[in-house]
Amino acid sequence: MPSPYRAVFAAPGALRFSAAGFLGRMPLAMTGVGILTMVSELTGRYGLAGALTATVALSAAVLGPQISRLVDRHGQRRVVRPATLVSVTAVGAMLLAARQGLPDWTLFLCAAGAGCVPSVGAMTRARWAEIYRGRPQQLHTAYSVESVVDEICFILGPPVSIGLSTMWFPEAGPLLAGVFLLVGVWWLTGQRDTEPAPHPVGKDGRRQSSALRSPGLQVLVATFVATGAIFGAVDVVTVAFAEEQGSKAASSLVLAVYALGSCLAGVVFGMLHLKGEPARRWAVGVCAMAVSMIPLQLAGSLPLLAVALFVAGLAIAPTMVTTMALVEAHVPRGKLTEGMSWTTTGLAVGVSAGSSVAGWAVDAHGASAAYAVPGLAGVLAAAVAFLGYRRLRRPVPMREGQREQQEQRESAGHVEQPAGADGGAGGGGADGTGRAEPTGAAGRG
Repeated sequence: MPSPYRAVFAAPGALRFSAAGFLGRMPLAMTGVGILTMVSELTGRYGLAGALTATVALSAAVLGPQISRLVDRHGQRRVVRPATLVSVTAVGAMLLAARQGLPDWTLFLCAAGAGCVPSVGAMTRARWAEIYRGRPQQLHTAYSVESVVDEICFILGPPVSIGLSTMWFPEAGPLLAGVFLLVGVWWLTGQRDTEPAPHPVGKDGRRQSSALRSPGLQVLVATFVATGAIFGAVDVVTVAFAEEQGSKAASSLVLAVYALGSCLAGVVFGMLHLKGEPARRWAVGVCAMAVSMIPLQLAGSLPLLAVALFVAGLAIAPTMVTTMALVEAHVPRGKLTEGMSWTTTGLAVGVSAGSSVAGWAVDAHGASAAYAVPGLAGVLAAAVAFLGYRRLRRPVPMREGQREQQEQRESAGHVEQPAGADGGAGGGGADGTGRAEPTGAAGRG
């Protein structure tokens, strides 16, 4: 492992909570495609499968920020464990309903409950922010680690989920995803030494307003709705395309190649010492993701599709890491987990829309034509990024920065700092703009 990565893992407990976060995030890549595969195997209805996947994502989009707001107020362990039990129970009920052939509405009811899933990625990133607050380069590398972990989940998750559901029994993929979620959440929340301190009320004694009031965060969330549509549509259409080519199980490998491209780009990106304006890098990354959707519509075979998806994946992780720096600059630390979850919520809303529209397009026009759906989503993402670019360049107001610095002084010492770590006083945000100390991030997971 390159030295920047060895350095960030020198923090006490970092390796343990990152490993727990990895297990807890495996369902992110397994549940949706597992439900898609399960329903298509049992019923052959891609429209229903896509709609159920979209319902889970939409439910997570609605419930996720509320769960994260409670986490900010009451702590991770107290909130996340009950939420996880609700989600796992709902997934189990969905598997039974699908196996017994119950009416469609029962599946949608269970899918809505399955969305009560905590944002494990947001919680692990919140722990990194506690450790490396005010140390921009270390925080950049730590967030790159988390993006790489996300992509490893997307490399391993779909093949495991689809493979189990096609070669063992249809419910096997979602079932294993539920096990991963339980184990990962219990392991993560059992590590109290790195858990961020809760922020139950604001300084005036009133409940804090939503992190979504930040104009910069609004731009990121809106753009990520379109970005999520790319991901959701690519997953659905790729499974259908592989089936049309006579090898449905190969879709898991093709999707893994997509994530592999992002993973490799994330590893390299985390080693770079970047200068310049992060908002500009972010806009370029979003545009690159949009352009990379064009070759998918021209691929006529699985090998060509795999190559096109690998190239498309190269733009994902760098864009997500830059997003983390921008969220840090626009979200107060007391709303850290909620701010990260709103970005994930944008992705979830987009995944729900992309999965649903793509499922309809596959049923109506075939898989090859349906690759136009992620292409249009990419155009929309680029358009929103350009329209909101000016908001992302605006610095946090000084009074907000002063308030954050005071809160950071009050909570100093909550997490033990790694011995010998460099970073310097007054390090500024992880985006290198010299703003107040970093306050949060969001990513694909």
